[in-house]
Amino acid sequence: MITSAPRSAVLHDIASRVADPEIPVLSIADLGILRKVTEDEHGTVVVTITPTYSGCPALDAISQDLVTEFSREGYEQVRVETVLSPAWTTDWMTEEGRAKLEEYGIAPPTGTGHRGPVTVGMSVKCPLCHSLRTRELARFGSTSCKALYACRDCLEPFDYFKVLA
Repeated sequence: MITSAPRSAVLHDIASRVADPEIPVLSIADLGILRKVTEDEHGTVVVTITPTYSGCPALDAISQDLVTEFSREGYEQVRVETVLSPAWTTDWMTEEGRAKLEEYGIAPPTGTGHRGPVTVGMSVKCPLCHSLRTRELARFGSTSCKALYACRDCLEPFDYFKVLA
């Protein structure tokens, strides 16, 4: 078993190259679903991920992409483990990931997903013209993680990545 920090960093970097199949501008590290990458005593790379929700349809594609990425680097044995607890939250998304979402035309989640008192919904900023004069068209967008919004100023529809806790 190799446990050196530089080796772990290399394995993490390899896993971090895998893109989210639903939002290809984000890596699984940007999205915050990549939890851990280790190598066991038999040399098997073990990647632990937490899906954005338990029924995420992209999970199989992500697992296969991880195996493919490690195979390209010469790792023959790769196991992807899914961990559902603690549940993924948008708080795990990186700042770089949030910036990539906005640049891609998806409004990133605003606020945090901390549990506690019920919060009042805030305006969602249009990722195209940055106006706060927006409105929700549908609670679900192209995926369950997103809602469909429209901007009242530039009139463009856009996805909003919902705050999930």
